Amino acid sequence: MAEEFTAMSAPEALAAGDESTIYFGPDLDERRIRKPVFASLLDAKRRYGGKRTAIIDADGRELTYDELIKASFALGHALKQGTEPGEAVAVLLPTGLGAIIAFYAISAYGRVPAMLNFTAGEKALKAAMTACKAKRVVTAHRFIELGELDALETALGADHEMIYLEDVRENLGLVDKLAALAGSVLPWAVASRTDADDAAVYLFTSGTEGDPKGVVLSHANLLANVEQVRDTIEILPTDVLFNPLPTFHCFGLTGGVLVPIGLGVPTVCHPTPLQAKTIVKRIAETRSTIMFATDTFMNQYARVADKDDLSSLRMAVCGAERVKDETRVALRRRFDLEIVEGYGLTEAAPVLAVNQPENNRPGTVGKLLPGCSAKLVPVEGIEDGGQLHIRGPNIMKGYIRPSAPLELEPPREGWHDTGDIVAIDSDGFLSIRGRVKRFAKLGGEMVSLAVVENCANSLWPDNMHAAVALPDKRKGEQIILLTDCQNASRSDLVAFAKNHGINELAIPRKIFQVDDIPVLGTGKTNYGQVQTMAIELTQEPASEPA
Repeated sequence: MAEEFTAMSAPEALAAGDESTIYFGPDLDERRIRKPVFASLLDAKRRYGGKRTAIIDADGRELTYDELIKASFALGHALKQGTEPGEAVAVLLPTGLGAIIAFYAISAYGRVPAMLNFTAGEKALKAAMTACKAKRVVTAHRFIELGELDALETALGADHEMIYLEDVRENLGLVDKLAALAGSVLPWAVASRTDADDAAVYLFTSGTEGDPKGVVLSHANLLANVEQVRDTIEILPTDVLFNPLPTFHCFGLTGGVLVPIGLGVPTVCHPTPLQAKTIVKRIAETRSTIMFATDTFMNQYARVADKDDLSSLRMAVCGAERVKDETRVALRRRFDLEIVEGYGLTEAAPVLAVNQPENNRPGTVGKLLPGCSAKLVPVEGIEDGGQLHIRGPNIMKGYIRPSAPLELEPPREGWHDTGDIVAIDSDGFLSIRGRVKRFAKLGGEMVSLAVVENCANSLWPDNMHAAVALPDKRKGEQIILLTDCQNASRSDLVAFAKNHGINELAIPRKIFQVDDIPVLGTGKTNYGQVQTMAIELTQEPASEPA
């Protein structure tokens, strides 16, 4: 593949009669990814040493590569009883030793871990279990208790076998222990023979704009992303990575687990990204140097951190949502810390593009990762950018749905439609304009709802805001802004738009003050719930905008 980037814009491509313009990233040596995920763990042990620390848990307990492999063989041998190779085994655990060992344990014996989003609710989890035909759920009594998930436990237990790590540990038999011993000595003889293209994990989309779908990622998909990150971002032998993101989220699984373990650096686990004060203290205590997070969470950490709490960090890699200027400025001013912004999605395992510390262009999400190709398809009404389709070794095998369990829906001709409007400049840097569904059509013009939110963020940076589009009899659609800023007014937005040359169509028709903007467990805005709230609020009598 060429490393040059085509500079033709979407409108130029349309005028030339082309359906799209294709961009290529640099090459990736795919020989490095043709193996199972568990084999990559064994390779890491051989490369970095079995006594090297792989995981540091929330309670400070450390696990070496030797201990991780031994625990995975023991637990995996116990968990495989009553299941078949290739069968899904669900995991309902927070980020930590339990979740990581369970992931590798299930994988070691050729089963497929299905990582469940415990914040999604009973309906979504049952749909996920149906989609992948999982009959068992691996969890922990302590997690259920601390998370107050008794009702969810009862609901899942009615139709599925619940397996608790504490019970398994107490009842490990002689055969399980012998399997662990044999696996420690002759791991290649004990681990299952799994093809690199077989399913390695089932993850489920967050459902920000609809029902969640099951994403099937192969072993090669996951390891491709690890190698793509290795080739793009310099990770040093002295680094320590801090990961508060959930393992049911692909960023938390690949970035927070597979990348550091595969590259020989310890990963410091924290069970929830919501404990900002505890997290910044743990970063200081563990002398973490790299952090993977989202803008929402990074902003919270910057607010509560003392000057020395984040001083050990040399890099904060943020994805899953746009990094706000306010977050970037606050971290640079208070902690001399630069944010490296990237872009990804579950279907890409997840990273597609990322800036580099030495080549960081704020306002963009960096360049395509090695081995990736991008295609911009013109969208009527949008001049700067096109609808992004992507292809590469990290792109999923396909979707599965509850309506057709385990019936794979592969990407069409290998291209996955991201649903995002993206611009790519002549240097190859990607800029995200917003999701196709996050544009409103007003009077024949396309208006990005992200621009509306950016205006609100600039005016009221200490608050959260969410814009949605609702039907309008006169203009086709109208923009509604929900905000938790009780002093927000439409007149301020009008003045801001005029002063900054922003299209007046981007000014919301109505602004509603709410107590909280609903978010998902990943920190993303829950636009499905925001849309419902906006519909309900517009049905109520409201005063004319100020």
